[in-house]
Amino acid sequence: MFTSVDDVSARLAETGYLASPAVATTVFLAARLGKPLLVEGPAGVGKTELAKAVAQVASARLVRLQCYEGVDESRALYEWNHAKQLLRISAGRDESWDETRTDIFGEEFLLPRPLLTAIRGDEPTVLLIDETDKADVEMEGLLLEVLSDFQITVPELGTVTATRRPFVVLTSNAGRELSEALRRRCLFLHIGFPEPELERRILRLKVPGLSEALTESLVRVVGALRAMDLRKAPSVAETVDWARTLLALGADTLDEQVVRDSLGVILKHQDDIRKAAAKLDLDTL
Repeated sequence: MFTSVDDVSARLAETGYLASPAVATTVFLAARLGKPLLVEGPAGVGKTELAKAVAQVASARLVRLQCYEGVDESRALYEWNHAKQLLRISAGRDESWDETRTDIFGEEFLLPRPLLTAIRGDEPTVLLIDETDKADVEMEGLLLEVLSDFQITVPELGTVTATRRPFVVLTSNAGRELSEALRRRCLFLHIGFPEPELERRILRLKVPGLSEALTESLVRVVGALRAMDLRKAPSVAETVDWARTLLALGADTLDEQVVRDSLGVILKHQDDIRKAAAKLDLDTL
C-alpha cells in the first residue's frame, strides 16, 4: 500500500489530510505489518478522516461499522432476510422441510453487514470500526475473533476466511477504557490537538482565502481556548469551521466583538461560551 513513511505523508497530503510524522509512521507500519490500527483521541481531530484518506489513496473500498450502545452481531456481522425466507417457505408448500431449509439458508437470503462484507471482499478494502468505545463490552469479544483470524463463521454456510485482508482502523474517543486484549491486537496511535504550525498548515489548506494574519490569530485564540477548563475543547474541525465563518462575515481581524458574536461556532456549550467570554483576553494573545 505504501513504500515508505514519506510516501504515506505525501499521498495523504494529496487528499487534503496533513499527517504528523507519528501518524504517517504508524499508518505505514500498520499497512506493512498487516495489523489493525487503533486510533484514539478527542472528537474532531481527524481519526475518521484518516481512514477515509487511506481508502482514497489506496483506491480501496471503505466499509464502515458505526458503533453505538446496543450494536450487536446482526448489525455488525450478518443477518438473514426473514421476510424473503417466509416468502420462499410459502412458495414451496409441497416441499419437505429439509429441502426448504437447505434453500432458505443460502447466499440469496444472507444480508452481510460491515464485518462480513469487509472479510469477503476480494478488492482492496479499508474497514473502519468507528467509535469503538461506544459499543458494549460484549462487542469487543466479537471484534477479537474477527481481528485475530480475519474469519467469520456462519453456522449454516461455514467459515468465511479473508482472501485479502482489509486495512482495519478502529477509532475511539476514550469514552470508556477498551480491553487490553483488543489493544494487544492493534497498533496504537493517539491523535491529539495539532501543534500550532500543523494547525496553520491545515487552515491554509482547508480555507485558502484566509489571510496569514487571521490564520495566526485564529491558531493563538484556539490554543488559548483549549488551555481553559472547558467541557468540550475546540477540535480541528471546529477551527476550520470558525475560519470559514470569519470569511463569510468578511472579518479581517479577530476583535472582541467578532469573537463574542461567533463563539457558538467553535464552542458547543453555553457554560463554555460564558467562561471563554469572561476569560479570553485578546490583547495578551
